[in-house]
Amino acid sequence: MPATPAWPPRSAPRLFVAGPLSEGSDIALEGQQAHYLLRVMRAGEGDAVVLCDDETGEWSATIAIAGKRGCTLRLVDRLRAREAVPDLWLCAALLKKDRFDLVLEKATELGVRRIVPVLARRCVADRLNPDRARAILTEAAEQCARTALPELAEPIRLDALLRRWPEERALFFADETGGEPAAAAFAAHTGPAALLTGPEGGFEDAERAAIRALPQARAITLGPRILRGETAALAAVSLWMGIAGDW
Repeated sequence: MPATPAWPPRSAPRLFVAGPLSEGSDIALEGQQAHYLLRVMRAGEGDAVVLCDDETGEWSATIAIAGKRGCTLRLVDRLRAREAVPDLWLCAALLKKDRFDLVLEKATELGVRRIVPVLARRCVADRLNPDRARAILTEAAEQCARTALPELAEPIRLDALLRRWPEERALFFADETGGEPAAAAFAAHTGPAALLTGPEGGFEDAERAAIRALPQARAITLGPRILRGETAALAAVSLWMGIAGDW
C-alpha cells in the first residue's frame, strides 16, 4: 500500500503574514504576495501554503479562493511553535549596498535575534532603505524555513551605540589589530551577547579606543587574515552559533 504523502508538501510556498494566526481563520492576500502565489508559483484553489506570523509559529493553510487580484487562505492547523532564538545581536557597520544586503540575508539564515546597522567614520554608505532591508530579511527567513524574523534596528552612529549600550550585554568587538581568539571568548561567555564588526577600511584608532573603553566590550580576533566587512560579520556569527549549540 503506497505511503500517504506528507501534508503540506515540502514544496509548498512559505510566506510571512501579519498575525496572530489561529486555526480556522481566513487570511486575505493581495499585491506582491498574491502575485507570487498565483502567478509565480502558479498555485490555485485547494493548494497548500505554509504561513508564519513571527508570533504564534508556523501554520498549514489552503487557498480557499483564488481571484484575479488576490486570494483568501484558510488556516488548517499549527505545524510548530515559533522557534527559540539565541540572544545574539549583530552590530555591523554599514557597507556598500550589495555587501550589506548579503549580511542581512545570511545573518537571518544563521539565526541572529537583532541586526543593528552601525555608522562609523569610514563607512562608504550612510543610509539604509528600511522597507528594502525588511523585504530581504523576510525572503531569507522564508527560504530557510525560519519561524522568526530578526529585529531590524534603525542605523545608529557608533558613539551613540556605545553611550546607550545595555549593561548586561557583552559586546564582542572584531578588532583587526588583535584580541582574544574568538572561539575561546565565545566559549567562556554565557548570557546576552553582541558582535561588532567594522566598515570598509576598518575602524579609526579613536573609534577603536572608544570601543575598548566600554566595560562590556571584549576585543576578539577572527584569525590572521584581514577580512572584508561582510566576511567578518558572517564568520563571527557562524562561529558564535556553533559554539552556543544552535547548530
